[in-house]
Amino acid sequence: MIQANNVTLRFGKKALFEEVNIKFTEGNCYGIIGANGAGKSTFLKILSGELEPTQGDISITPGQRLSVLEQDHFKYDDCVVLDTVIMGNQRLYDIMKEKDAIYAKEDFTEEDGIRASELEGEFATMNGWEAESDAATLLNGLNIDTELHYKQMSELSGSEKVKVLLARALFGNPDILLLDEPTNHLDLDAIRWLEEFLINFENTIIVVSHDRYFLNKVCTHTVDIDYAKMQLYAGNYDFWYESSQLMIKQMKEANKKKEEKIKELQDFIQRFSANASKSKQATSRKRALEKIELDTLRPSSRKYPYVDFKPNREIGNEVLTVTNLSKTIDGEKVLDNVSFTVGHDDKIAFVGSYGIAATTLFQILAGEMEPDEGDYKWGITTSQAYFPKDNTKDFDSTDTIVDWLMPYSPEKDATYVRGFLGRMLFSGDDGLKKVNVLSGGEKVRVMLSKMMMLGANTLILDEPTNHLDMESITSVNNGLIKFPGVVLFTSQDHQFIQTIANRIIELTPNGMIDKVSTYDEYLDSDEMARKRQALS
Repeated sequence: MIQANNVTLRFGKKALFEEVNIKFTEGNCYGIIGANGAGKSTFLKILSGELEPTQGDISITPGQRLSVLEQDHFKYDDCVVLDTVIMGNQRLYDIMKEKDAIYAKEDFTEEDGIRASELEGEFATMNGWEAESDAATLLNGLNIDTELHYKQMSELSGSEKVKVLLARALFGNPDILLLDEPTNHLDLDAIRWLEEFLINFENTIIVVSHDRYFLNKVCTHTVDIDYAKMQLYAGNYDFWYESSQLMIKQMKEANKKKEEKIKELQDFIQRFSANASKSKQATSRKRALEKIELDTLRPSSRKYPYVDFKPNREIGNEVLTVTNLSKTIDGEKVLDNVSFTVGHDDKIAFVGSYGIAATTLFQILAGEMEPDEGDYKWGITTSQAYFPKDNTKDFDSTDTIVDWLMPYSPEKDATYVRGFLGRMLFSGDDGLKKVNVLSGGEKVRVMLSKMMMLGANTLILDEPTNHLDMESITSVNNGLIKFPGVVLFTSQDHQFIQTIANRIIELTPNGMIDKVSTYDEYLDSDEMARKRQALS
Protein backbone atom coordinates (compact mmCIF):
# COMPACT_ATOMS: atom_id res chain seq x y z
CA MET A 1 0.00 0.00 0.00
CA ILE A 2 1.09 3.56 -0.72
CA GLN A 3 -0.62 6.57 0.79
CA ALA A 4 -0.52 10.37 0.40
CA ASN A 5 -1.06 12.16 3.71
CA ASN A 6 -2.09 15.85 3.57
CA VAL A 7 0.13 16.38 0.52
CA THR A 8 0.41 19.94 -0.76
CA LEU A 9 2.73 21.14 -3.50
CA ARG A 10 3.24 24.81 -4.25
CA PHE A 11 5.27 26.59 -6.88
CA GLY A 12 5.51 30.13 -5.56
CA LYS A 13 1.98 31.22 -4.71
CA LYS A 14 0.34 28.67 -6.97
CA ALA A 15 -0.81 25.43 -5.35
CA LEU A 16 -0.69 22.45 -7.69
CA PHE A 17 -2.20 20.18 -5.01
CA GLU A 18 -3.75 21.03 -1.68
CA GLU A 19 -4.14 18.64 1.28
CA VAL A 20 -4.38 15.47 -0.78
CA ASN A 21 -5.29 12.39 1.24
CA ILE A 22 -5.55 9.24 -0.84
CA LYS A 23 -4.74 5.58 -0.33
CA PHE A 24 -3.69 3.15 -3.09
CA THR A 25 -4.25 -0.47 -2.09
CA GLU A 26 -3.08 -3.86 -3.27
CA GLY A 27 -4.84 -5.55 -6.15
CA ASN A 28 -6.08 -2.35 -7.76
CA CYS A 29 -5.05 -0.27 -10.76
CA TYR A 30 -5.53 3.49 -10.42
CA GLY A 31 -5.69 5.72 -13.50
CA ILE A 32 -4.64 9.34 -12.87
CA ILE A 33 -6.46 11.74 -15.18
CA GLY A 34 -6.65 15.53 -15.55
CA ALA A 35 -6.06 18.37 -17.97
CA ASN A 36 -2.56 19.19 -19.22
CA GLY A 37 -0.76 21.01 -16.43
CA ALA A 38 -3.01 19.57 -13.71
CA GLY A 39 0.00 17.77 -12.23
CA LYS A 40 -0.47 14.09 -13.08
CA SER A 41 3.20 13.34 -13.75
CA THR A 42 4.26 15.60 -10.88
CA PHE A 43 2.09 13.60 -8.49
CA LEU A 44 3.77 10.37 -9.63
CA LYS A 45 7.14 12.00 -8.89
CA ILE A 46 5.95 12.82 -5.38
CA LEU A 47 4.77 9.22 -4.87
CA SER A 48 8.13 7.87 -6.09
CA GLY A 49 10.12 10.20 -3.83
CA GLU A 50 11.74 12.01 -6.75
CA LEU A 51 10.01 15.22 -5.70
CA GLU A 52 9.39 16.49 -2.15
CA PRO A 53 5.96 17.98 -1.39
CA THR A 54 5.68 21.42 0.22
CA GLN A 55 3.88 19.75 3.10
CA GLY A 56 2.58 16.31 3.96
CA ASP A 57 4.26 12.98 3.26
CA ILE A 58 4.06 9.68 1.41
CA SER A 59 3.96 6.42 3.36
CA ILE A 60 4.61 2.95 1.95
CA THR A 61 4.01 -0.37 3.69
CA PRO A 62 7.39 -1.40 5.19
CA GLY A 63 9.31 -3.90 3.07
CA GLN A 64 7.40 -3.23 -0.13
CA ARG A 65 9.32 -2.49 -3.34
CA LEU A 66 8.30 0.37 -5.61
CA SER A 67 9.12 0.37 -9.32
CA VAL A 68 8.95 3.36 -11.68
CA LEU A 69 8.93 3.63 -15.47
CA GLU A 70 12.07 5.62 -16.25
CA GLN A 71 11.69 8.61 -18.60
CA ASP A 72 15.42 9.13 -19.40
CA HIS A 73 15.93 7.04 -22.54
CA PHE A 74 19.72 7.47 -22.46
CA LYS A 75 20.34 6.64 -18.79
CA TYR A 76 21.36 3.03 -19.42
CA ASP A 77 23.15 3.42 -22.76
CA ASP A 78 26.30 1.80 -21.33
CA CYS A 79 24.39 -1.28 -20.11
CA VAL A 80 23.42 -4.54 -21.76
CA VAL A 81 19.69 -4.78 -22.54
CA LEU A 82 19.05 -7.86 -20.37
CA ASP A 83 20.99 -6.34 -17.45
CA THR A 84 18.96 -3.13 -17.75
CA VAL A 85 15.75 -5.10 -17.25
CA ILE A 86 17.11 -7.06 -14.26
CA MET A 87 18.24 -3.76 -12.68
CA GLY A 88 14.53 -3.15 -12.18
CA ASN A 89 15.08 -5.18 -9.01
CA GLN A 90 18.26 -3.44 -7.87
CA ARG A 91 18.85 -5.69 -4.88
CA LEU A 92 18.70 -8.82 -7.03
CA TYR A 93 21.07 -7.29 -9.58
CA ASP A 94 23.53 -6.28 -6.84
CA ILE A 95 23.52 -9.83 -5.49
CA MET A 96 24.25 -11.23 -8.96
CA LYS A 97 27.19 -8.85 -9.44
CA GLU A 98 28.61 -9.51 -5.98
CA LYS A 99 28.35 -13.28 -6.47
CA ASP A 100 30.11 -13.07 -9.82
CA ALA A 101 32.90 -10.98 -8.28
CA ILE A 102 33.42 -13.46 -5.44
CA TYR A 103 33.50 -16.51 -7.71
CA ALA A 104 35.95 -14.75 -10.02
CA LYS A 105 38.52 -14.40 -7.24
CA GLU A 106 41.70 -16.45 -7.58
CA ASP A 107 42.32 -16.45 -3.80
CA PHE A 108 38.88 -17.63 -2.68
CA THR A 109 38.83 -17.44 1.14
CA GLU A 110 36.66 -19.05 3.81
CA GLU A 111 35.04 -15.65 4.37
CA ASP A 112 34.26 -15.50 0.66
CA GLY A 113 32.61 -18.90 0.92
CA ILE A 114 30.44 -17.80 3.85
CA ARG A 115 29.46 -14.60 2.04
CA ALA A 116 28.71 -16.50 -1.17
CA SER A 117 26.49 -18.90 0.78
CA GLU A 118 24.53 -16.00 2.26
CA LEU A 119 24.12 -14.44 -1.16
CA GLU A 120 23.04 -17.73 -2.73
CA GLY A 121 20.31 -18.11 -0.07
CA GLU A 122 18.97 -14.62 -0.68
CA PHE A 123 19.32 -15.11 -4.44
CA ALA A 124 17.21 -18.30 -4.33
CA THR A 125 14.56 -16.60 -2.16
CA MET A 126 14.25 -13.86 -4.79
CA ASN A 127 13.87 -16.42 -7.62
CA GLY A 128 17.22 -15.28 -8.97
CA TRP A 129 17.73 -18.38 -11.07
CA GLU A 130 14.75 -17.37 -13.18
CA ALA A 131 15.85 -13.73 -13.49
CA GLU A 132 17.30 -13.92 -16.99
CA SER A 133 14.45 -16.02 -18.39
CA ASP A 134 11.85 -13.75 -16.73
CA ALA A 135 13.56 -10.67 -18.19
CA ALA A 136 13.69 -12.30 -21.63
CA THR A 137 9.98 -13.19 -21.42
CA LEU A 138 9.10 -9.55 -20.72
CA LEU A 139 11.26 -8.34 -23.61
CA ASN A 140 9.80 -10.88 -26.02
CA GLY A 141 6.27 -9.91 -24.95
CA LEU A 142 7.10 -6.34 -25.93
CA ASN A 143 8.48 -7.48 -29.30
CA ILE A 144 12.18 -7.01 -28.46
CA ASP A 145 13.81 -9.82 -30.45
CA THR A 146 16.09 -12.23 -28.61
CA GLU A 147 19.05 -11.15 -30.76
CA LEU A 148 18.84 -7.69 -29.12
CA HIS A 149 18.91 -8.95 -25.51
CA TYR A 150 22.71 -8.93 -25.28
CA LYS A 151 23.34 -5.72 -27.19
CA GLN A 152 24.16 -2.38 -25.58
CA MET A 153 21.21 -0.09 -24.94
CA SER A 154 22.95 2.55 -27.06
CA GLU A 155 22.51 0.29 -30.11
CA LEU A 156 18.72 0.27 -29.82
CA SER A 157 16.26 2.63 -31.49
CA GLY A 158 14.22 5.07 -29.44
CA SER A 159 11.06 2.94 -29.48
CA GLU A 160 13.07 -0.17 -28.54
CA LYS A 161 14.59 1.66 -25.56
CA VAL A 162 11.10 2.63 -24.38
CA LYS A 163 10.09 -1.04 -24.41
CA VAL A 164 13.20 -2.10 -22.48
CA LEU A 165 12.58 0.57 -19.83
CA LEU A 166 8.99 -0.65 -19.53
CA ALA A 167 10.21 -4.24 -19.11
CA ARG A 168 12.61 -2.93 -16.43
CA ALA A 169 9.72 -1.37 -14.50
CA LEU A 170 7.63 -4.56 -14.73
CA PHE A 171 10.49 -6.91 -13.80
CA GLY A 172 10.53 -8.85 -10.54
CA ASN A 173 6.87 -8.43 -9.51
CA PRO A 174 7.17 -5.06 -7.69
CA ASP A 175 4.67 -4.37 -4.91
CA ILE A 176 3.88 -0.89 -6.26
CA LEU A 177 4.17 0.03 -9.95
CA LEU A 178 4.18 3.66 -11.15
CA LEU A 179 3.74 4.11 -14.91
CA ASP A 180 3.76 7.48 -16.67
CA GLU A 181 2.37 7.16 -20.22
CA PRO A 182 3.46 3.51 -20.63
CA THR A 183 1.81 3.14 -24.07
CA ASN A 184 3.76 6.00 -25.67
CA HIS A 185 5.84 4.71 -28.63
CA LEU A 186 4.45 1.19 -28.26
CA ASP A 187 2.96 -0.60 -31.26
CA LEU A 188 -0.54 -1.99 -30.95
CA ASP A 189 0.63 -5.57 -30.34
CA ALA A 190 2.83 -4.41 -27.47
CA ILE A 191 -0.02 -2.36 -26.00
CA ARG A 192 -2.32 -5.40 -26.06
CA TRP A 193 0.37 -7.47 -24.35
CA LEU A 194 0.83 -4.77 -21.68
CA GLU A 195 -2.93 -4.59 -21.08
CA GLU A 196 -3.07 -8.33 -20.37
CA PHE A 197 0.03 -8.14 -18.15
CA LEU A 198 -1.46 -5.36 -16.02
CA ILE A 199 -4.90 -6.99 -15.83
CA ASN A 200 -3.22 -10.09 -14.34
CA PHE A 201 -0.86 -8.08 -12.09
CA GLU A 202 -1.90 -8.68 -8.46
CA ASN A 203 -0.20 -5.76 -6.71
CA THR A 204 -0.74 -1.98 -6.82
CA ILE A 205 -0.60 -0.05 -10.11
CA ILE A 206 -0.79 3.74 -10.51
CA VAL A 207 -0.80 4.87 -14.14
CA VAL A 208 -1.00 8.14 -16.07
CA SER A 209 -2.21 7.72 -19.65
CA HIS A 210 -4.02 9.60 -22.41
CA ASP A 211 -5.21 6.33 -23.95
CA ARG A 212 -8.90 6.03 -23.06
CA TYR A 213 -9.25 2.42 -24.21
CA PHE A 214 -6.17 1.44 -22.19
CA LEU A 215 -7.55 3.12 -19.04
CA ASN A 216 -10.91 1.41 -19.53
CA LYS A 217 -9.23 -1.93 -20.01
CA VAL A 218 -6.85 -1.98 -17.02
CA CYS A 219 -8.12 0.45 -14.35
CA THR A 220 -10.26 -0.53 -11.37
CA HIS A 221 -10.24 3.06 -10.02
CA THR A 222 -9.87 6.57 -11.43
CA VAL A 223 -8.29 9.58 -9.71
CA ASP A 224 -9.43 12.88 -11.22
CA ILE A 225 -7.20 15.94 -10.68
CA ASP A 226 -9.07 19.21 -11.12
CA TYR A 227 -8.53 22.59 -9.46
CA ALA A 228 -5.79 21.31 -7.11
CA LYS A 229 -8.09 18.62 -5.69
CA MET A 230 -8.17 14.87 -6.24
CA GLN A 231 -11.38 12.89 -6.37
CA LEU A 232 -11.28 9.07 -6.26
CA TYR A 233 -13.85 7.10 -8.25
CA ALA A 234 -14.31 3.32 -8.10
CA GLY A 235 -14.34 2.35 -11.77
CA ASN A 236 -12.56 2.90 -15.06
CA TYR A 237 -12.39 6.00 -17.28
CA ASP A 238 -15.86 5.61 -18.79
CA PHE A 239 -17.34 5.12 -15.31
CA TRP A 240 -15.59 8.31 -14.13
CA TYR A 241 -16.91 10.25 -17.13
CA GLU A 242 -20.49 9.06 -16.63
CA SER A 243 -20.31 9.60 -12.86
CA SER A 244 -18.83 13.09 -13.13
CA GLN A 245 -21.42 14.12 -15.75
CA LEU A 246 -24.20 12.69 -13.58
CA MET A 247 -22.94 14.61 -10.55
CA ILE A 248 -22.91 17.86 -12.54
CA LYS A 249 -26.42 17.14 -13.85
CA GLN A 250 -27.73 16.38 -10.36
CA MET A 251 -26.15 19.54 -8.93
CA LYS A 252 -27.68 21.63 -11.74
CA GLU A 253 -31.10 20.08 -11.15
CA ALA A 254 -30.79 20.60 -7.39
CA ASN A 255 -29.78 24.22 -7.95
CA LYS A 256 -32.72 24.74 -10.30
CA LYS A 257 -35.14 23.54 -7.62
CA LYS A 258 -33.44 25.77 -5.06
CA GLU A 259 -33.64 28.75 -7.41
CA GLU A 260 -37.37 28.10 -7.91
CA LYS A 261 -37.84 27.95 -4.13
CA ILE A 262 -35.83 31.16 -3.67
CA LYS A 263 -38.00 32.90 -6.26
CA GLU A 264 -41.15 31.68 -4.55
CA LEU A 265 -39.97 32.93 -1.13
CA GLN A 266 -38.79 36.25 -2.53
CA ASP A 267 -42.17 36.82 -4.22
CA PHE A 268 -44.03 36.08 -0.97
CA ILE A 269 -41.77 38.38 1.07
CA GLN A 270 -42.11 41.18 -1.46
CA ARG A 271 -45.92 40.89 -1.53
CA PHE A 272 -46.61 40.52 2.17
CA SER A 273 -43.73 42.07 4.17
CA ALA A 274 -45.80 45.30 4.62
CA ASN A 275 -48.97 43.37 5.53
CA ALA A 276 -49.37 43.21 9.31
CA SER A 277 -51.39 39.97 9.21
CA LYS A 278 -48.74 38.26 7.09
CA SER A 279 -45.61 39.82 8.65
CA LYS A 280 -44.81 36.79 10.80
CA GLN A 281 -45.04 34.50 7.80
CA ALA A 282 -42.88 36.88 5.76
CA THR A 283 -40.26 36.92 8.54
CA SER A 284 -40.33 33.12 8.69
CA ARG A 285 -39.76 32.92 4.94
CA LYS A 286 -36.85 35.36 5.18
CA ARG A 287 -35.17 32.98 7.63
CA ALA A 288 -35.86 30.06 5.28
CA LEU A 289 -34.45 32.06 2.39
CA GLU A 290 -31.23 32.78 4.28
CA LYS A 291 -30.69 29.04 4.85
CA ILE A 292 -30.84 28.09 1.16
CA GLU A 293 -27.36 27.76 -0.38
CA LEU A 294 -26.76 26.96 -4.00
CA ASP A 295 -24.15 24.29 -4.75
CA THR A 296 -21.00 25.79 -6.23
CA LEU A 297 -20.63 24.61 -9.82
CA ARG A 298 -17.06 25.31 -10.75
CA PRO A 299 -16.30 24.91 -14.43
CA SER A 300 -13.74 22.18 -15.08
CA SER A 301 -10.16 23.17 -15.83
CA ARG A 302 -10.41 20.87 -18.86
CA LYS A 303 -10.50 22.67 -22.18
CA TYR A 304 -11.53 21.14 -25.50
CA PRO A 305 -10.26 22.62 -28.79
CA TYR A 306 -12.79 23.08 -31.58
CA VAL A 307 -11.86 20.57 -34.28
CA ASP A 308 -14.12 20.58 -37.33
CA PHE A 309 -12.83 19.58 -40.77
CA LYS A 310 -15.11 21.05 -43.45
CA PRO A 311 -14.20 20.19 -47.06
CA ASN A 312 -14.53 22.99 -49.60
CA ARG A 313 -15.59 20.50 -52.26
CA GLU A 314 -17.54 17.26 -52.21
CA ILE A 315 -15.43 14.25 -53.09
CA GLY A 316 -16.17 12.16 -56.19
CA ASN A 317 -16.24 8.39 -56.65
CA GLU A 318 -12.62 8.15 -57.86
CA VAL A 319 -10.38 8.96 -54.90
CA LEU A 320 -7.05 7.13 -55.02
CA THR A 321 -5.51 4.20 -56.86
CA VAL A 322 -2.19 2.80 -55.65
CA THR A 323 -0.48 0.36 -58.02
CA ASN A 324 2.56 -1.83 -57.21
CA LEU A 325 4.32 0.75 -55.02
CA SER A 326 7.77 -0.26 -53.77
CA LYS A 327 10.31 1.70 -51.75
CA THR A 328 13.68 0.79 -50.22
CA ILE A 329 15.19 2.93 -47.46
CA ASP A 330 18.74 2.36 -46.15
CA GLY A 331 18.86 -1.05 -47.78
CA GLU A 332 15.53 -2.18 -46.29
CA LYS A 333 12.52 -2.78 -48.54
CA VAL A 334 9.88 -0.83 -46.66
CA LEU A 335 7.10 -1.10 -49.28
CA ASP A 336 6.94 -4.12 -51.56
CA ASN A 337 4.47 -4.11 -54.45
CA VAL A 338 1.67 -2.41 -52.49
CA SER A 339 -1.64 -1.97 -54.33
CA PHE A 340 -5.10 -0.83 -53.18
CA THR A 341 -7.97 1.44 -54.20
CA VAL A 342 -9.68 3.99 -51.95
CA GLY A 343 -13.44 4.62 -52.19
CA HIS A 344 -15.23 7.89 -51.42
CA ASP A 345 -16.65 6.56 -48.11
CA ASP A 346 -13.41 5.06 -46.81
CA LYS A 347 -11.84 5.90 -43.49
CA ILE A 348 -8.82 3.61 -43.44
CA ALA A 349 -6.61 2.88 -40.43
CA PHE A 350 -3.14 1.59 -41.30
CA VAL A 351 -2.17 -0.63 -38.37
CA GLY A 352 0.51 -3.07 -37.26
CA SER A 353 3.96 -3.08 -35.72
CA TYR A 354 5.70 -2.14 -38.99
CA GLY A 355 5.00 1.57 -38.63
CA ILE A 356 7.69 2.79 -41.01
CA ALA A 357 5.73 1.27 -43.93
CA ALA A 358 2.65 3.45 -43.34
CA THR A 359 4.78 6.55 -42.72
CA THR A 360 6.67 5.97 -45.98
CA LEU A 361 3.44 5.36 -47.89
CA PHE A 362 1.93 8.59 -46.53
CA GLN A 363 5.04 10.57 -47.48
CA ILE A 364 4.78 9.25 -51.04
CA LEU A 365 1.04 9.98 -51.26
CA ALA A 366 1.66 13.50 -49.92
CA GLY A 367 4.28 14.10 -52.61
CA GLU A 368 7.18 14.34 -50.17
CA MET A 369 8.94 11.19 -51.40
CA GLU A 370 9.21 9.35 -54.70
CA PRO A 371 8.57 5.59 -54.93
CA ASP A 372 11.24 3.33 -56.43
CA GLU A 373 8.61 1.48 -58.46
CA GLY A 374 4.89 1.69 -59.11
CA ASP A 375 2.64 4.71 -59.06
CA TYR A 376 -0.47 6.26 -57.52
CA LYS A 377 -3.23 8.47 -58.89
CA TRP A 378 -5.50 10.88 -57.03
CA GLY A 379 -9.00 11.51 -58.38
CA ILE A 380 -9.55 14.90 -60.02
CA THR A 381 -12.10 15.92 -57.37
CA THR A 382 -9.77 15.24 -54.45
CA SER A 383 -7.76 17.70 -52.39
CA GLN A 384 -5.37 16.46 -49.72
CA ALA A 385 -4.12 17.73 -46.36
CA TYR A 386 -1.23 15.88 -44.71
CA PHE A 387 -0.33 15.56 -41.03
CA PRO A 388 3.26 14.14 -40.74
CA LYS A 389 4.45 12.05 -37.81
CA ASP A 390 7.60 14.18 -37.58
CA ASN A 391 6.81 17.88 -37.96
CA THR A 392 10.30 19.16 -37.08
CA LYS A 393 11.03 20.68 -40.49
CA ASP A 394 7.57 22.25 -40.68
CA PHE A 395 8.28 24.35 -37.60
CA ASP A 396 11.92 25.19 -38.32
CA SER A 397 11.03 28.87 -38.54
CA THR A 398 11.04 32.04 -36.46
CA ASP A 399 7.57 33.03 -37.74
CA THR A 400 4.82 33.66 -35.22
CA ILE A 401 1.91 31.23 -35.22
CA VAL A 402 -0.28 33.84 -36.93
CA ASP A 403 2.29 34.50 -39.67
CA TRP A 404 2.94 30.76 -40.14
CA LEU A 405 -0.78 30.05 -40.65
CA MET A 406 -1.56 33.09 -42.81
CA PRO A 407 -0.68 31.44 -46.20
CA TYR A 408 -3.22 28.67 -45.49
CA SER A 409 -6.00 30.93 -44.20
CA PRO A 410 -9.01 31.52 -46.46
CA GLU A 411 -8.99 35.11 -45.20
CA LYS A 412 -5.61 36.89 -45.21
CA ASP A 413 -6.42 38.75 -42.04
CA ALA A 414 -4.56 38.48 -38.70
CA THR A 415 -7.76 39.04 -36.72
CA TYR A 416 -9.43 36.09 -38.46
CA VAL A 417 -6.41 33.83 -37.82
CA ARG A 418 -6.22 34.83 -34.15
CA GLY A 419 -9.92 34.10 -33.79
CA PHE A 420 -9.37 30.69 -35.35
CA LEU A 421 -6.47 30.06 -32.95
CA GLY A 422 -8.65 31.02 -29.99
CA ARG A 423 -10.88 28.04 -30.77
CA MET A 424 -7.73 25.89 -30.74
CA LEU A 425 -6.87 27.07 -27.20
CA PHE A 426 -4.34 29.76 -28.18
CA SER A 427 -5.67 32.75 -26.27
CA GLY A 428 -4.53 36.36 -26.01
CA ASP A 429 -1.01 36.87 -27.29
CA ASP A 430 -0.37 33.14 -27.78
CA GLY A 431 -0.67 33.70 -31.54
CA LEU A 432 2.49 35.79 -31.39
CA LYS A 433 4.62 32.88 -30.14
CA LYS A 434 7.43 31.76 -32.43
CA VAL A 435 6.58 28.38 -33.92
CA ASN A 436 10.07 26.97 -33.26
CA VAL A 437 9.58 27.20 -29.47
CA LEU A 438 6.15 25.56 -29.29
CA SER A 439 5.57 22.44 -27.22
CA GLY A 440 4.70 19.15 -28.91
CA GLY A 441 0.99 19.55 -28.17
CA GLU A 442 0.96 23.16 -29.39
CA LYS A 443 2.59 22.16 -32.68
CA VAL A 444 -0.06 19.50 -33.21
CA ARG A 445 -2.86 22.02 -32.62
CA VAL A 446 -1.25 24.46 -35.07
CA MET A 447 -0.89 21.70 -37.68
CA LEU A 448 -4.54 20.74 -37.20
CA SER A 449 -5.49 24.40 -37.62
CA LYS A 450 -3.65 24.44 -40.95
CA MET A 451 -5.50 21.32 -42.10
CA MET A 452 -8.88 22.78 -41.17
CA MET A 453 -8.09 26.02 -43.02
CA LEU A 454 -7.15 24.11 -46.18
CA GLY A 455 -10.64 22.60 -46.44
CA ALA A 456 -9.39 19.38 -48.04
CA ASN A 457 -11.74 16.46 -48.67
CA THR A 458 -9.02 13.83 -48.08
CA LEU A 459 -7.03 13.80 -44.86
CA ILE A 460 -3.76 11.89 -44.38
CA LEU A 461 -2.83 11.74 -40.70
CA ASP A 462 0.24 9.96 -39.32
CA GLU A 463 -0.15 9.59 -35.53
CA PRO A 464 -2.21 12.77 -34.98
CA THR A 465 -2.83 12.00 -31.29
CA ASN A 466 0.85 12.07 -30.28
CA HIS A 467 1.58 14.84 -27.74
CA LEU A 468 -2.11 15.62 -27.20
CA ASP A 469 -3.98 15.56 -23.90
CA MET A 470 -7.14 13.51 -23.54
CA GLU A 471 -9.42 16.47 -24.18
CA SER A 472 -7.68 17.32 -27.47
CA ILE A 473 -7.68 13.65 -28.51
CA THR A 474 -11.43 13.53 -27.87
CA SER A 475 -11.94 16.65 -30.01
CA VAL A 476 -9.86 15.28 -32.92
CA ASN A 477 -11.62 11.92 -32.56
CA ASN A 478 -15.07 13.50 -32.79
CA GLY A 479 -13.99 15.79 -35.64
CA LEU A 480 -12.86 12.84 -37.75
CA ILE A 481 -15.98 10.79 -36.97
CA LYS A 482 -18.22 13.47 -38.46
CA PHE A 483 -15.83 14.44 -41.30
CA PRO A 484 -17.69 13.73 -44.60
CA GLY A 485 -14.55 13.03 -46.65
CA VAL A 486 -11.89 10.31 -46.86
CA VAL A 487 -9.41 9.67 -44.03
CA LEU A 488 -6.15 7.67 -44.21
CA PHE A 489 -4.56 7.50 -40.78
CA THR A 490 -2.36 5.74 -38.26
CA SER A 491 -2.69 5.79 -34.49
CA GLN A 492 -1.72 3.80 -31.42
CA ASP A 493 -5.00 4.79 -29.72
CA HIS A 494 -7.36 1.79 -29.85
CA GLN A 495 -10.55 3.78 -29.24
CA PHE A 496 -9.53 6.35 -31.86
CA ILE A 497 -9.18 3.63 -34.49
CA GLN A 498 -12.31 1.75 -33.42
CA THR A 499 -14.57 4.81 -33.57
CA ILE A 500 -13.26 6.26 -36.88
CA ALA A 501 -12.14 3.48 -39.21
CA ASN A 502 -14.46 1.43 -41.42
CA ARG A 503 -11.56 -0.32 -43.15
CA ILE A 504 -8.25 -1.71 -41.84
CA ILE A 505 -5.03 -2.14 -43.81
CA GLU A 506 -2.03 -3.79 -42.18
CA LEU A 507 1.31 -3.45 -43.97
CA THR A 508 3.83 -6.10 -42.94
CA PRO A 509 7.35 -6.90 -44.22
CA ASN A 510 5.84 -9.95 -45.92
CA GLY A 511 2.65 -8.58 -47.44
CA MET A 512 -0.55 -6.63 -46.89
CA ILE A 513 -3.91 -7.41 -45.24
CA ASP A 514 -6.93 -5.35 -46.32
CA LYS A 515 -10.24 -5.79 -44.48
CA VAL A 516 -13.48 -3.76 -44.56
CA SER A 517 -14.41 -3.86 -40.87
CA THR A 518 -14.10 -2.07 -37.56
CA TYR A 519 -10.83 -2.43 -35.69
CA ASP A 520 -12.28 -4.73 -33.02
CA GLU A 521 -13.78 -6.99 -35.69
CA TYR A 522 -10.39 -7.10 -37.40
CA LEU A 523 -8.56 -8.07 -34.21
CA ASP A 524 -11.15 -10.69 -33.20
CA SER A 525 -11.54 -12.32 -36.61
CA ASP A 526 -10.08 -15.84 -36.75
CA GLU A 527 -9.50 -15.37 -40.48
CA MET A 528 -7.46 -12.22 -39.85
CA ALA A 529 -5.52 -13.90 -37.04
CA ARG A 530 -4.48 -16.68 -39.44
CA LYS A 531 -3.45 -14.16 -42.09
CA ARG A 532 -1.42 -12.13 -39.60
CA GLN A 533 0.26 -15.31 -38.37
CA ALA A 534 1.08 -16.38 -41.94
CA LEU A 535 2.68 -13.01 -42.71
CA SER A 536 4.68 -12.75 -39.47
